[in-house]
Amino acid sequence: MKLVHKVTALALAVASHAIAENVPIRAKNGMVVSQNDIASQVGVDVLKDGGNAIDAAVATAFALAVTHPSAGNIGGGGFLVFRPAEGEPIAFDFREMAPAKATDTMWLESGEYSYERHHLSHLSVGVPGTVAGLHMAWTEHGSLPWERLVEPAVRLATEGFEVTDGLSRSLDRTMERIGKHAATKAQFTKNGEPYAAGDILKQPDLAATLVRIAEKGVAGFYEGKTAELIEKEMMANGGLITREDLKAYRPKMRAPIRGTYRGYEILSMPPPSSGGIVLVEMLNILERYDIAGDGFGSARNMHRMAEAMRRAYSDRAQYLGDPDFNPDMPIDRLTSKAYADELSKTIRADKASKSSPESFNWPAESPETTHFSVVDSARNGVSVTYTLEYGYGSGIVVPGAGFLLNNEMGDFNGGPGLTNESGLIGTTPNLAAPHKRMLSSMTPTIVAKDGKLLMVTGSPGGRTIINTVLQTILNVVDHGMNAQAAVDAGRIHHQWLPDQIRYEHNGFSPDTLNILTWLGHDLREIGRQGVAQVIVVNHEDDMLEGGLDRRVSGGSVATY
Repeated sequence: MKLVHKVTALALAVASHAIAENVPIRAKNGMVVSQNDIASQVGVDVLKDGGNAIDAAVATAFALAVTHPSAGNIGGGGFLVFRPAEGEPIAFDFREMAPAKATDTMWLESGEYSYERHHLSHLSVGVPGTVAGLHMAWTEHGSLPWERLVEPAVRLATEGFEVTDGLSRSLDRTMERIGKHAATKAQFTKNGEPYAAGDILKQPDLAATLVRIAEKGVAGFYEGKTAELIEKEMMANGGLITREDLKAYRPKMRAPIRGTYRGYEILSMPPPSSGGIVLVEMLNILERYDIAGDGFGSARNMHRMAEAMRRAYSDRAQYLGDPDFNPDMPIDRLTSKAYADELSKTIRADKASKSSPESFNWPAESPETTHFSVVDSARNGVSVTYTLEYGYGSGIVVPGAGFLLNNEMGDFNGGPGLTNESGLIGTTPNLAAPHKRMLSSMTPTIVAKDGKLLMVTGSPGGRTIINTVLQTILNVVDHGMNAQAAVDAGRIHHQWLPDQIRYEHNGFSPDTLNILTWLGHDLREIGRQGVAQVIVVNHEDDMLEGGLDRRVSGGSVATY
């Protein structure tokens, strides 16, 4: 029997008493957890048809490109971490790349930095990687025919789907920005008015593009009609991407970042994602403390976490970027236990450290990403985070092709030596260059124990992603929480600069917050942080347990 447990828009009401009581959804054979109920069900249907976790991930990703247009995509990029039940884990890098004509000063006008050029123009669009990356993962490990995996997305785009209240409100909020582009306005409005909840959204141009992808694979996107339409849009609006850039794009298979935490194996994404390195560095520091003994939400643990975050995010800015352009990144050192020993000696129990405002560059990184987790009956695990950067990316729908383009070039530093009143400077590892991949915080992660899959986790949220993933792991490993409780627990964030702890409203006691202030931390309350999608394997019962993040509406745990 198919089961879908989802979060609806009505006061983020939940579809089961189990979730309301912080009890995870359980399943025997397979599970997909994503930010969209239709896409989750598409993935589970693939598992039911005999597909494996990679097959389900590919189908889910394409479905999200139709039903979750703010972040689901074929015009963006991302990362996939795969841990097979048998064999070696692998990471798939399908991060966008800078076009051949990119330069590190392309967002400067008369020597002055232009936010508009960097984030909101056709110059902000990187060469998309999603289609090539999904195809590579399927080629290496898929089992069902490629057409079978793309077909549900084709059908959803052709026949349409019912607009949720969440999607309607999302489109309404962003219409002022994305409505500036004629093709975008035509696709996501009815004669200029945003779609209302209950309306049927059909996307025929997107359907035609997906048909070309289904029939021709990578060539259906990076060559032929789709590539011609992308190039035409670029040439007409001052963009740089050419058909040659598209044809030259290649995803990469990379070795995952590996670490250990209290005997658990950590597998996460390597550069150009900063996620795996920063995550392992923080876990190595925190391993030296009695996190479990001091309890969830204690001032001691929150202070330690903030200090670990501060140091790891500082290293992120100083050292990390595209490995093909930064071959000397000290990855082994940053992820070593010995380096964590050095850092832990600089952490005082009675006083917060201070971050220097003259340190490193922090280019804007949007929280509008999406993550999904998949586990199949063989206990293959897949963790995928992909994005358009901003919600709805650049806001530019390719006329005649029906999909949104990313604005990921905004994740490059704004320019060499760029400085402003906040102490931001353009560090070299993440400056733009032809064919370079921009640094990311996306952190798809898998945890194993004693050679067996334990946990699949990840989240959207810009630079908060790494800290959200960190806390889901601490909640399961140290605090013994189940998947749902680990997702529901309050979250904090520190990223070196600005020098402050951001904490979720109602997530922590006033006494704890007062102690942190006394220690010298600057506190800032936020509404929510991230949208984690977590699966935990309960080996004692041989069951999968899903944690659905109710911080936003629309997500679901689909099972069978």
